[in-house]
Amino acid sequence: MDLSYTAEDEAFRRKVRDWFERNTPGPLETHEQHRAWHRKLYEAGFIGMGWPKEYGGQGATPMQQAIVGEEMASLNVPGGVNGLGIGFIGPTLIAHGTEQQKQRYVPKILTADEIWCQLYSEPNAGSDLAGLQTRAVRESYQDGEYYVVNGSKIWTSQAHLADFAVLLARTDTQAPKHKGISYFIFDMHAPGVDVRPLKQITGSSEFNEVFFTDVKVPVENLIGAEGQGWQLAQTTLGYERGGSLLGRVIHHRGNLRRLFDVCRTLERDGAPLLDNPVVRQKLGQMIAETEVLYYGALRVLSRLDKGQRPGPESSIDKLYLSEMDKRHQELIQSILGPYGQLELGAPAEVMLHPDGVAGLQDATWTYNFLRSRAGTIYSGSSEIQKNIIGERVLGLPREARADRSAAASRG
Repeated sequence: MDLSYTAEDEAFRRKVRDWFERNTPGPLETHEQHRAWHRKLYEAGFIGMGWPKEYGGQGATPMQQAIVGEEMASLNVPGGVNGLGIGFIGPTLIAHGTEQQKQRYVPKILTADEIWCQLYSEPNAGSDLAGLQTRAVRESYQDGEYYVVNGSKIWTSQAHLADFAVLLARTDTQAPKHKGISYFIFDMHAPGVDVRPLKQITGSSEFNEVFFTDVKVPVENLIGAEGQGWQLAQTTLGYERGGSLLGRVIHHRGNLRRLFDVCRTLERDGAPLLDNPVVRQKLGQMIAETEVLYYGALRVLSRLDKGQRPGPESSIDKLYLSEMDKRHQELIQSILGPYGQLELGAPAEVMLHPDGVAGLQDATWTYNFLRSRAGTIYSGSSEIQKNIIGERVLGLPREARADRSAAASRG
């Protein structure tokens, strides 16, 4: 894509900036306050910008999406809710859903009238997702055909808030494990669904266990064909690992701007942190690495604009993002010293404003530091991403990797 700004781009930027200067989110202390701000962003045309117009999107160009992201970061504007739905579930439905499914669900994902989560990982099927054991058995009832679901999922983000989910379940126990999985639209309020929040190291409970006991799923909620679930899951994971990258850049840029504000006011040895050459070096490293992520996001937007879906290359972006975030949070802790370790009662200049990542609570620097570990695990761990890059991007044979690993272990 052409990265130079045209006169039309600059006019669009002025329009965007003017809107954000005239519209502020106000308090975002409850889920409903976040949803109200989301709807306001959507009505202004800033949610689902690249989605097709026939499903409620704006059909915006990649450059327009990038401009909105830049302005939100520069003004410290929080994003919307329904991140899983907007980031990759909606695009997967657009790519693989029936017309009836798209018309029914996609618009309400955009407006956040319905919140979505993703029912993938299980206690014994995390990185080995194809080993999942949750069953979906097709049965006939007087009122129609259903798949009856039994099993459990774990580490399900936002399940306690979700109205719907995409579910991976095994429909054929005799087929090879990658071939016997199907992909469903799942009602989180259906009888037999039990959601149990998990307390995390951060102190919050955004992850959940979900248990299914004879949950009836209408056959029309099957996405694609029976047994096609693994293929569809790869589409979703591609969007998850790369398609929502610009939103991650916005978040990181916002954090960096707040960090700079802290460094301008917080003193060490009688001088602002920003005057310390070691601190400036660390800040420069974070700025440069975030810019690399930004151009990766533009590359993904360009692919989407051409009608291409994120492929295995999205694992490169996901690996870079998660390892960068962990590295940056460690640098931030080294810059802030003891202030970065305070969860409550920290001085105002070292507190983050609500940015949506922490859910319904304010996020401290400590929260972001602790949560950064999750990024190297969810959507496939860093080790899994390296395998995907080696095998599906670089074309390395499994045997060559195993031989090198054995040689390395021998020293």
